[in-house]
Amino acid sequence: HRSGGEIRDAADATRWEREYILKGSLQGLLLGLFCFISIYVYSDSYAEIGALAITLGSLVTVVGRNYGSPRMVMIFAVTFVGPIAAALILRVDIPYVVLGLLIIPFMFIIKGSADHVRNVLFSAVVGHKQARQLAQRFNRALNTMSHGLVMLGPDGKVVVGNAEAAHLMSLKSPDQLLGRSIHSLLMRGVAGGMLAPKDCRYVEAQLTRALREGRDRKVLVSFSNGQHFEFSAREGSQDLGVITFEDVTARVEAEEKIRFMARYDNLTGLPNRAYFHELVGELMASGDRDRLCGLAVVDLDDFKSVNDTLGHPVGDGLIYAVAERLAAIAGQGITVSRFGGDEFMIFFDRIEDESHLSGLLDLIFADLQGEVDVAGHGLRIQASAGAVLSKVEDTDVDAMIVKADLALYKAKELGKNNWRLFEASMDAAFRNRQLMKADLRSAVESKGLRVVYQPIVSMSTMRIASCEALCRWDHPDLGPISPSIFIPLAEEMGIISEISTFVLQAACAECAKWPDQTSVSVNLSAKDFRNHDVIQKVRDALAASGLAAGRLEIEVTETALLDDKSLTRQYIEELKQLGVRIALDD
Repeated sequence: HRSGGEIRDAADATRWEREYILKGSLQGLLLGLFCFISIYVYSDSYAEIGALAITLGSLVTVVGRNYGSPRMVMIFAVTFVGPIAAALILRVDIPYVVLGLLIIPFMFIIKGSADHVRNVLFSAVVGHKQARQLAQRFNRALNTMSHGLVMLGPDGKVVVGNAEAAHLMSLKSPDQLLGRSIHSLLMRGVAGGMLAPKDCRYVEAQLTRALREGRDRKVLVSFSNGQHFEFSAREGSQDLGVITFEDVTARVEAEEKIRFMARYDNLTGLPNRAYFHELVGELMASGDRDRLCGLAVVDLDDFKSVNDTLGHPVGDGLIYAVAERLAAIAGQGITVSRFGGDEFMIFFDRIEDESHLSGLLDLIFADLQGEVDVAGHGLRIQASAGAVLSKVEDTDVDAMIVKADLALYKAKELGKNNWRLFEASMDAAFRNRQLMKADLRSAVESKGLRVVYQPIVSMSTMRIASCEALCRWDHPDLGPISPSIFIPLAEEMGIISEISTFVLQAACAECAKWPDQTSVSVNLSAKDFRNHDVIQKVRDALAASGLAAGRLEIEVTETALLDDKSLTRQYIEELKQLGVRIALDD
């Protein structure tokens, strides 16, 4: 403030400085003239000494009083020193002249001293302002960061803390963190019921160890309210330790969800194939190696027809209902898994003997039996199962699954809705079956099959009206193999269409050699009608043989009609348009 008013803006400050310079100049000029008169006019020693003492004493104070205004300092120096130097020189006395010349540099010394004081104080003000701005920025960054942070001094007490840390510790402000130790902060969590005492001790030990060893360490802590925090500790400079923590609840929950999805079936919530292997492997690796364990493969009977006729949502509902019943038996050494599709796995960790396993499977089948309502549809649960019993030391998970699958195949073969225990003979039968599959594939690829023709006699003319083409396979070691054996094998292997194509081409070529009134009949499987290629295959066979389309009859099985009625009807219509006759094979 200045006398007569308040400095409101830069213009006021400029006017004030102008007035101050004017008044200061008059003051300096009066003191300078006072010295000039005392030295030059009166030439009295007492007057000279008094005037010089007053003037030079005032001049020295200019450094401390007027350093803020360089112009004012220079004006005072000139008005004070100028008249004194002039008076001394005008005395025309060598000692006075020398003194007059020597006092002139004093003017510049005063100015330099004032400049130095001004620069020092200005630097201090700027530095203080910058330090305050830096502190404000640091506090703003510290208190807006998502992580909680506390900095510990050499004595292990908090010297810096942010708002997030105070919030977690149920404190009103970061200042309330200051002076507290790690132990006292963690004990607030214990007192609030968010942290168990054992977790408190564990976290404190881990953080203290990290600070002592001078390396980063992270500790995940789960609170009783469901939150998860990750604490990190590291040693800073000058013996200052830094502890940060963040709420990682979302990350932990996402990781748990991913882990659940990787381990459990999405529909049923049961362990999936991979996790079942892991669980059973761990169970088999622990405990007595000479104990008995069992494994069962449960497969729903005719599940495909449920999906095909009622839709996949209903099929999923049936799977879920079965899973619920199987899950009820899980625990106490029994592990249940959905392996995929309509297949479930059950592992029995400790089995006394075969009768014990049989009793458990009978109970499981009894619990599975009955109807279940799925989306308004009453569905009856029927399943087949294969089981294996073995000592832990004599087997592993994969070997048990293979044997249980063989037993399941046998159960299906015997009429479904039952279970079978693995027998050694099943293994031999399986190997023989695999060998036969390999031989059949080789026979198909090398055209080792043959076609025979069964005449169909017209009762009216007693003449051969048509012949049915039949496929035969003569095995080089086993002799003739019944079609009832190798045809299902071919369907299982996915090569039935190749056999149908071979028979179709051979039959058309042979019929073309017969009398014009004789036709040939070829049986196509249901799988042939699942692919539009069947139409082109018929066209190619007729074109290659030159056989009239009317002399070819295609026999369609009831299964083909039931599988996909609309698609099969479309293919039949296209065959009729070619001129091919259609017959139903029962």
